[in-house]
Amino acid sequence: MTEQTGAAVPEAQREVIITRVFDAPARLLFAAYAKPEHVKRWFGPRGWPLTLVEMDFRPGGNFRFGMTGPDGIPNTPFGGEYLEIVPDRKIVYDNGFDVPGAEKMVVTITYDEAPAAPGARPQTTMTIRTVFASLAMLEAHVGGGIEAGINSGLDQLEEVVAEMQLGVNP
Repeated sequence: MTEQTGAAVPEAQREVIITRVFDAPARLLFAAYAKPEHVKRWFGPRGWPLTLVEMDFRPGGNFRFGMTGPDGIPNTPFGGEYLEIVPDRKIVYDNGFDVPGAEKMVVTITYDEAPAAPGARPQTTMTIRTVFASLAMLEAHVGGGIEAGINSGLDQLEEVVAEMQLGVNP
């Protein structure tokens, strides 16, 4: 029988890492994560809008999000605490469903901006590393489509950041 607790399973076996390169500066990608008016436009899979967005974006601050499915029924809210924030470089937070006893994952987002050639837009590699509290939590989220959901959200983030670069919704 496989041990399911986080302490018994190495972190590397309880993580999901997603990396995306954006044709945008790190400061815009960071802003899109830091401001609720941006987050509500892109976070989560397409067709599952954030209909609850509460954010106190600072170390020690909390957030609470809720998505509504295509059927119009709100999902269980989720949220956590911002653990570390380094402007334009890194955001770390814990996250879990808003139910008693729910396990928490820890999400680390890093932004690595490459120098741009003269006249070109910088490219930023955004890496999202999610470490789940247990193997069971990882399996439940992966089985529920977390990777596809994150990637769908990143597709929308790309659209939002493109508008920000044009000065629309800065």
